[in-house]
Amino acid sequence: MTSTSTAAAVADNKKSDRNTKMGRVVSTKMAKTIVVETTRQRAHALYKRVITRSKRFYAHDEQGTARLGDFVEIEETRPMSKLKRWRLKNVIQRSALVEEPISGKERAAAAKGGPAQPVAENHPVAEKKTEKKPRAKKNESAS
Repeated sequence: MTSTSTAAAVADNKKSDRNTKMGRVVSTKMAKTIVVETTRQRAHALYKRVITRSKRFYAHDEQGTARLGDFVEIEETRPMSKLKRWRLKNVIQRSALVEEPISGKERAAAAKGGPAQPVAENHPVAEKKTEKKPRAKKNESAS
């Protein structure tokens, strides 16, 4: 066996020994980064009640293939940033398309059929009326 094939076999063996985890993508708001939440269940040592624990991992997603809600497998890798020590290995199950949350103004505008308009500063709704009520004077003759 040649030294190059031995080195390749050792490299393949190292990659297969890497720790992997499976979880659900809970955030894709960062560039080339996803947040994967893994959950595990175990019995409490004393009370024997099943406890669910979850943990979040930052993972590198070079192509941006993972979407919110996907079930993915991540693999341990070299540190890529302060929090990223995992990378996306593969997407196991795609999620249904999830709509982005919209504000109340956008929802009302969508119901009317037009785009949402920002409220002008001089609009009566935008103006805040802060009239101060006169304070009641303290009884000074009590002394």
